[in-house]
Amino acid sequence: MFKPADVKLLLVDDNAFNLEVIHGTLESVGYEKLTSVSNPLKLSSILEESSFDLILLDINMPIMDGFGVLSLIQQMFAEHERPPVIMLTAQDDAQNRIKAFEAGASDYITKPFNRKELLKRVSLHLDNWVMKQRLLAEKQTLEEKVRERTRAMQEAQLEIVYRLGRASEYRDNETGNHVRRVSLVAEAIARAAGYDDEFCRLIQAASPLHDVGKIGISDLIMLKPGGFTDEEFSIMKSHVTIGGEILANSKSQILQLAHEIALTHHEKYNGKGYPKGLVGEEIPITGRIVAIADVFDALTSDRPYKKAWPIDKAVSLIVREKGEHFDPVLVDAFVSVIPEVEKINKQYLD
Repeated sequence: MFKPADVKLLLVDDNAFNLEVIHGTLESVGYEKLTSVSNPLKLSSILEESSFDLILLDINMPIMDGFGVLSLIQQMFAEHERPPVIMLTAQDDAQNRIKAFEAGASDYITKPFNRKELLKRVSLHLDNWVMKQRLLAEKQTLEEKVRERTRAMQEAQLEIVYRLGRASEYRDNETGNHVRRVSLVAEAIARAAGYDDEFCRLIQAASPLHDVGKIGISDLIMLKPGGFTDEEFSIMKSHVTIGGEILANSKSQILQLAHEIALTHHEKYNGKGYPKGLVGEEIPITGRIVAIADVFDALTSDRPYKKAWPIDKAVSLIVREKGEHFDPVLVDAFVSVIPEVEKINKQYLD
């Protein structure tokens, strides 16, 4: 239930005497926030500057009649923002009543009005309006709470993904910054290649798990300082299928993408990669993007079996492998974001 002193009413009538009578009737029962307008041409600025809970509107007015005002209200406010409008007019014919309701009026009262009838109808419409606004505010509050919880769940999911990715890299004598760099470089490549914000966000979120399958590889192989034997390399290559098994059958969009990346980031554009020897665009775009980011970071990082390469040398190798190891279009995208890549490397040093 509303309090008359809390609501704001707008009275529109070109006749000053009518305005005075309506104003006095409403004021006598406690309505205090009353705005009277005799010139409808001023309504646009008044409605822009102030909000109202109910409008009492005459039909017969010069220059802009009540129907013109109804049209103005329809144009200025979304449906849930439009206050109820009671037509208060001397026009007592059915045609004007129907026209008023079709134009958006909430009620229609004829002059001279009955005081009790006017106050009752004003009260009923205000009750409905105030309750509607309260329900809308509660709905918006609940929606914001849902958004906050959704954001919290997404952040928790991203944190878990990142930490699991770090866990796999610790097996490779890494500090964990490798997965951060790969994810950010992959995002930069995707953006430079023209992919939308949502795809870029997802590839950045999913790529830290590209090598999660290393969890299943023996330390004797993972931490070996020299090169691998053929048998050891075969075992090492199995980390992609192990990662695929770990990430398979998830309902999470991020983990589904991570599954795809884990299985395909060692495929090569020329078909000489593993595990399936996919060729060109048979390799999912996510795998092709992360392949560049991962190889670049491996080249520019210290590993048990090698020292870090300078960035320009690593970039030169990737450019040489354009169309062989890597997607040519994505190599061009990668080269275009080298300044950003350099910043990422400096920010997340091992």
